[in-house]
Amino acid sequence: MNAHSDVQVINGPDGRPAFVVIPYRDYVSTHTREDLIPHEVSGYVLVYALSPAAAWRRHLGLTQAEVAERIGITQVAYAQQEKAKRPRAETRAKIASALGIPPDMLDIN
Repeated sequence: MNAHSDVQVINGPDGRPAFVVIPYRDYVSTHTREDLIPHEVSGYVLVYALSPAAAWRRHLGLTQAEVAERIGITQVAYAQQEKAKRPRAETRAKIASALGIPPDMLDIN
């Protein structure tokens, strides 16, 4: 018995599956607004080569000084952390908390 499926598989040039397209309603039903990264944040990372922390800070309209104050460090110290490609887990957690986002939202590159 074959069940009807709204899933579409798109093969790459090599003939092997490369992409899967699913109906938007199915995607939305499995993802919450809280686990989606805004397009603007992704753009800052991809187009302007900002770190994820810098991209989120900019998206949220915060200055480095404001985020640094929330963490309890100087703006200069925060600027160094923001430049890091992959800060330590503890640092990422502090930055994420200061930005009001889950730490895994800083995993975009």
